[in-house]
Parts: sequence; structure tokens; C-alpha cells
Amino acid sequence: MRKLKVHELSRLSPEEFQVSQKTPLVMVLDNVRSMHNVGAAFRIADAFLIEKLYLCGITATPPHREIHKTALGAEGHVTWAYTKDILPLVKRLKTEGYHIVAIEQTNTSQSLYTASHLARQKCAVVFGHEVLGIQEEVLAACDTCLEIPQRGVKHSLNVSVSMGIVVWELTRRAR
Repeated sequence: MRKLKVHELSRLSPEEFQVSQKTPLVMVLDNVRSMHNVGAAFRIADAFLIEKLYLCGITATPPHREIHKTALGAEGHVTWAYTKDILPLVKRLKTEGYHIVAIEQTNTSQSLYTASHLARQKCAVVFGHEVLGIQEEVLAACDTCLEIPQRGVKHSLNVSVSMGIVVWELTRRAR
């Protein structure tokens, strides 16, 4: 066994990424305060060929060296947009046929692993503030709420870890 060299990984060039078929999934960051988490979102969007990344509210936008530190250049080719107010965005995505999925622990959350109704649907996945989560009015506008089953003492994961788990699972189902 040996580790592969970068040229052996068969990665897309930024130009090939731009024209490749994307996963029918968008990520929406609702007031994510850490630029390292924003950078991680760009890396995740790149890794799973996500259609678009929406940055909302206080979420920082590129160019910024703290975002770049984690994104490692993905912010240069992943399609993204900023909007101050998330609610009009959520409403617009619904009219465009996206199923709006909140990642939050609520009284009606379904397990990520048993939410089979999301397979092969266009989804917009909302991730919230690291401490406060998704705003109540945004939750009310979502179609489904999912949570990642956890068994330990702590009942939360870092938002970038949650993004990776959720996007991996949803893209696995979509393919």
C-alpha cells in the first residue's frame, strides 16, 4: 500500500469543475460566524460537486484569507452567492423546485439515515449558526428537518462536520 500522489487522483481542473454535471443540491449557510467553517463549506461543495453555496446574514464571503485557509482555493471555482436575508432566498428556492431541508434538532426532526423521501430530490440544505442554530422563522419555512443521530454525551457537532456528513449522505443517495 502507498499513498497516491496528487497527479494520480484524477481530480477535475477548475475549468472541468465549472462545466461538469452537478449534484442537485445547494447548501445554505444561515449566519455561520466562523470563516473556517465557511471555508470548509467551499471544500465540501467542491468535493461533492454541489450546484451552489449560499452565504446569508453574518456569514463571511470571499475573498478573505481566513476562508481561503480552509477552502484552499475552492472559493475560486465553486459557484456561490451572498444574500443578507435568508427568508426570500428560501422562498425563491422553493419556487425553483427545491425541497428545503433544515439540519437542526427539533421536536419533529427525522434521522438523516431514515429520511429516504429525499432520495433523488433537488434539495437546499440549511445549516445554522454554530451556537444558536437556524433561526425559528427560517425553520418554519423549511419542508423537512433532519438531525444526525448521536449517541454520546454532547448532542451537537461542529457545523462543518455536520455539513460533511449530511452532504455526503444526500449525494450518496442522489447518485
